[in-house]
Parts: sequence; structure tokens; C-alpha cells
Amino acid sequence: MAAAMAGLYRRVLPSPPAIDFSSSHGKQLFMEAIDGGTMEGFFKLISYFQTQSEPAYCGLATLAMVLNALSIDPGRKWKGPWRWFDETMLDCCEPLEKVKAEGISFGKVVCLAHCAGAKVEAFRTNQSNINEFRKHVIACTSSEDCHLISSYNRGTFKQTGSGHFSPIGGYHAGKDMVLILDVARFKYPPHWVPLTLLWEAMDTIDDASGFRRGLHRSPALLYTLSCKHESWANIAKYLLEDVPTLLSSKNVKDVKDVFSIIFSSFPSKFLEFIKWVAEVRRQEDGGQDLSLEEKQRIAIKEEILKQVQETPLYKNVTELLFLGKSCSCKDSCLTDIAKSVCCQGARLLERVSESSSANGFCCRETCVNYLKSNGDTPVTVVSGTVTNGIGIQQVDVIVPSSGLSGCVGMHPTSNDVLTVLLLALPPQTWFGIKDENLLQDINTLVSIDNIPVLLQEEIMHLRGQLYILKRCKDDEIEGDFSAPLLSHCAS
Repeated sequence: MAAAMAGLYRRVLPSPPAIDFSSSHGKQLFMEAIDGGTMEGFFKLISYFQTQSEPAYCGLATLAMVLNALSIDPGRKWKGPWRWFDETMLDCCEPLEKVKAEGISFGKVVCLAHCAGAKVEAFRTNQSNINEFRKHVIACTSSEDCHLISSYNRGTFKQTGSGHFSPIGGYHAGKDMVLILDVARFKYPPHWVPLTLLWEAMDTIDDASGFRRGLHRSPALLYTLSCKHESWANIAKYLLEDVPTLLSSKNVKDVKDVFSIIFSSFPSKFLEFIKWVAEVRRQEDGGQDLSLEEKQRIAIKEEILKQVQETPLYKNVTELLFLGKSCSCKDSCLTDIAKSVCCQGARLLERVSESSSANGFCCRETCVNYLKSNGDTPVTVVSGTVTNGIGIQQVDVIVPSSGLSGCVGMHPTSNDVLTVLLLALPPQTWFGIKDENLLQDINTLVSIDNIPVLLQEEIMHLRGQLYILKRCKDDEIEGDFSAPLLSHCAS
């Protein structure tokens, strides 16, 4: 007699309350929702729809799907030369073995989203209401740049299992129903459910954390802090705890004195804590032109750099860091930059074999080109010929203009980064300064009330990341997400 093996092949979707997306009724709802304009985010999500690779990986699979749909660059390779979010790369807030065994909480998913570079707004049901939830659903399903992740209890839908994560793929206003793109596709297909019932499923207690479930929405951005850096916990503590203590304990006399105290006590490799991913491509892929997407991305980066450099704080930071030094536009300076960046780019693009060294790249030739087409502003492209002793690669790195007296520089530079991080510190950082006139001067420099909206959004994102990273370090990630650090505080 042949041996038998126990196993499960899918589940029958309980209907009602759910409506199978592929059924005739589901298709009708889909077409009507498209006409209503609340399926805009669906197409990007469905392009990156994936099935969770482990029974407890629903949170990781959902987040990877959303990060890829937002076109956020992870800054590290997935496989071969490709940078791509995969569940196995989302391990900075919780060990994968623990997630595989126990699943992941809502708070840790929020932490992971921040670490991966998303701008996150997180809500638990006890911090909101169903009408606000409906407004968020309508806003995000009407946009391509915002996606909702819901944490809910399956039992409310008469489904087997308990806590689950999946993205919301669309909304039908007439029926007040949402489309859940269930990442456990081996179990249930995508399905429509009443929004009121989803709210009820979210308004349950997560047994692992003891808190209510919720949702978060994640638009993409430029700057991000990295909890992959080995000293991230110490750096977050330094910025949010040690700096206020230093300023209150020292007899600071002027603005220069304040910043000197902060800079002189930085933890080692501090500038590796903030990340910006260079735009790297093989020369044969790009030619002499930039694609529309490349132009749009570089334009945003250059505008943010310009806005940073126009702040009064940037001038103070630059004078302190580079006192007596001027920006050098010599070819040798650009060549050094080009060699370093092109070798980094080659490592990303090269499929390194086990017998070759990932650190063995040598840049033989570099040059700096200025591409201009159709009347566009010239864009700096650093090109290099890189070899690892086995093969040769022609690499391009698209560089945002520094905007400093015509110089071309790589971003981030220390003065750009330090300016942004000082702006991102919470207003209470400076309260310990005893001299009232000096405190007023500092508050004027670090206030974000009057800076452009684009830069303001970047600063608030970094401020929120700092807050989340500190809470993750203190193992307090499961608490209230409506903390003051995530709000715009006037100084």
C-alpha cells in the first residue's frame, strides 16, 4: 500500500461575507470601482503581488510587495545584480527565525517599513474611527503613490486562522467594500469584503502585543535612516537622549559652540547612519540619454539638495566643518569621486562568482559627462571602466548637482547630511540651553516652519524614523503611534 501524506490544498472562501475577486460579481465590482477612480493603486500592487513564502510571513510578504510597488530602492542586492525587496531582507527589527516561528506584530511591521525607507503613517483602531479609516482608504485607492496595509483577524470573515496582514488593493464606493489582496494565495484568493467588517476585524486585540490592530500607509521618499548600520541603536540614543543632556550640562556660549559640542561627540561612522542610494546603470543600458523616470528622480533629488543648501543652518554647518577650506572643482577631486562610486556601482551590477572577490574591483578610467537633451538642465553622469581581473564593466552613476558655485559633488556630503539631521531633531532637543538669546537663535536656525514643503516632508520623515528606531531600541515599538515626534511641532 502506498504511503499517505497529510496536507491542505487551499480553502473554500467563506462567501458571504467575502466575494471572490475572480467571480462574476467580483469582476463587476472591479469594473465599477475602476470607473469610480478608486482602483488607482491596484495596478502597481498587482504588478508586484507575491505569495508569502512561509506560513507566518504574511507581514513580511505584504510589506515587500508594497515597498516594491512604491519603487523604493533597498540599496542592497537581492540576487545576482538585482536590488529588490524580498521577505528575507526584512530582518532589521525582528530576527527571521522568530518571525517564522511566531509571526510579526503590527508595531514591528511599522518599524520595518521605516527602516526600509518608506514614509509611514500608522494607526490603531483605538486611535481613529471608521469614518477616518474610510477617508484613508479612499485617498490611497485614488492614488498610485500611497498604499494601505491592514492588520486584521481572519475570524471576523469566517476564515480559518487568526491575525493576518495584507494590502488593500481597491475600494468600491457604492457598495462600501474593499479589495483585500491576500498574500496567503495558497489559502484564499483576493476578495472583496465590506469596509465596516474589515474595520471590525481590525478592531481586535493582537494576542502577541496586547494592542489593537491597525493600518499604515506608505508613500516613497529620498532620505532614510538605516538600522542596518551596526551602531544604529547607539546613534539613535545619542541624537535623542545624549545631545539634549550634553547641551543642558555644558555652558554653551554661541551657535558655533552648540554645534561643536554635538559634532565632537558623534559615535563612530556616524555618517553611515543616513542612506541615499545612487542611481547606477550599465552604460549600454543608458546611452547618451536619460529616461523620463531617471530625469524625474534626479530632479527631485536636486531640488531637495538645493532646498537644504538654501537654509541658514546649512551655512552655519558648512562654515564649522570646512573652516578655511573652499570647494575644489579640480578634475582630480572629481576623479577620486568617480573611482569610488563607479567601483561601488560595479559591485552592485556584477554577478560575483564564489571564486572572485567582491572587493577586488579596480576603476581603470573615469570621466565626467554632462548630458543635456531637449533643453533640459545638464545632468552630471560619472562614467567609469571597472575591472575585477576577470571581466570589464562600463558603469554610469547619475549624480545630483551640488549647486555650490558650479561644483559637482556626490550626495550625501557631510554638510548636507548634518544639516538635515539637525533639522530632524525634535524641538525639545534644544530646551536645555540656558542662555535665552542663544536658545532663540538656535530655534530660528532649526525651525522647519518656513522651509519648502518638499524639504519639510523629508525632515518630518526622518524625525519619525528617529522616533521609531529609538522605540525599537527600547523595545517599546508596540505602543501609541500618535506621538508628538511624528507631528509637525513649531519651535
